[in-house]
Amino acid sequence: MRILVERRALLVVIAAAAALAGCTELAPEGEEALGAAESELLAYNALSVNALSVNALSVNALGMYALQYSALSPGSISAIRDPGPSGDDARMFVKYAMACAGTTNDTFEFTWTDANNVNHPEVYPGELGIAPEWMTGSLSSSGEHRVSACLGAFVNAHGLAVLISMRSPEAPLKAIDPDELEDYADIEGAFWGNLFLETPQMYACYNEATIANSRAYHRECATGILGPNNTTTECGIIEIVGRCSDVCDPVTVEGHYPSCLKQPGQGIAETEHVITVGLP
Repeated sequence: MRILVERRALLVVIAAAAALAGCTELAPEGEEALGAAESELLAYNALSVNALSVNALSVNALGMYALQYSALSPGSISAIRDPGPSGDDARMFVKYAMACAGTTNDTFEFTWTDANNVNHPEVYPGELGIAPEWMTGSLSSSGEHRVSACLGAFVNAHGLAVLISMRSPEAPLKAIDPDELEDYADIEGAFWGNLFLETPQMYACYNEATIANSRAYHRECATGILGPNNTTTECGIIEIVGRCSDVCDPVTVEGHYPSCLKQPGQGIAETEHVITVGLP
């Protein structure tokens, strides 16, 4: 499955990682928090599950911890209704988190008011369906890891829209269309971690054979952002842990890494909650 992902500064958005927890609490009395929505499988910038997706989750949003970790609080609700730049980041996070977690039958709806007292109704549809449990309750530990990996894969340091193929050893991103595997055969790398911890963790590894291709497509959060004199910097809190061949099991015929070291450098435990990204 392919998802079109539009990319921006994702670092600020991921900081709002718990915004959807208990998402029904976000709607004031008289408004619906969840509803049915008919939408194409078009993810917004940074979220993609076995589909072509446009990624645009911003780098700034990834590091903004405006929302609570386990459930929505009055402060969390205020964050997504803030008319300023921090509110833009919080809303971007919720939009992508919803696209990752919810199915195409789910929507998240709320309204915020800007500095000119103009109301802005927001409707964020689900797309990938990797953690539908979040639509009716709290995320499980595995759900936190799945959504986190999805959000990490959507980060783009350059704010550019790029089509990517997202794959996973877990449903619904496990079964991929053969045409997609052929068209998006160059594996960029993989993303995993848990953004819902008090100290968020996000890891990325790169495919050494496709670094040039990844950078040509402006995808550098797995490889490192190339700077002067061939120096590299990371995308905010995304820690690049090296080559995927050193920290993950070999790629399967379905085009994904089946597992990677859960905390590279801190033990041998592995996790299957990994999102692999493919590029043309």
